[in-house]
Amino acid sequence: MLNTLKQIFGFGPKVDYDQLIKQGAIILDVRSKGEYQGGHIKGSTNIPVDTLISNLGRLKDKNKPIITCCASGMRSASAKRILKSKGYNVVHNGGAWNSLQNKIHQ
Repeated sequence: MLNTLKQIFGFGPKVDYDQLIKQGAIILDVRSKGEYQGGHIKGSTNIPVDTLISNLGRLKDKNKPIITCCASGMRSASAKRILKSKGYNVVHNGGAWNSLQNKIHQ
């Protein structure tokens, strides 16, 4: 339980987001379309978390790294759980999009 909470809130092992992006990772922003239009990481894909299951066809390669992000990290944690339950193998919760943007060097 404690390890699960650590992972959800980003206290697990440090993730090298730049390396994941170099490996072709998808940055998946799961906020609403309106939130996304108000600002987002360049090159990210927007699929709101409440439509994620019906849009899995947009994420064809289940072995390609995916970094989820949202406004605070809660919806991106939900998105990570959904993706993992649907067989996506390399999924990381990047947390808040603006914080994630500061961690990557595109």
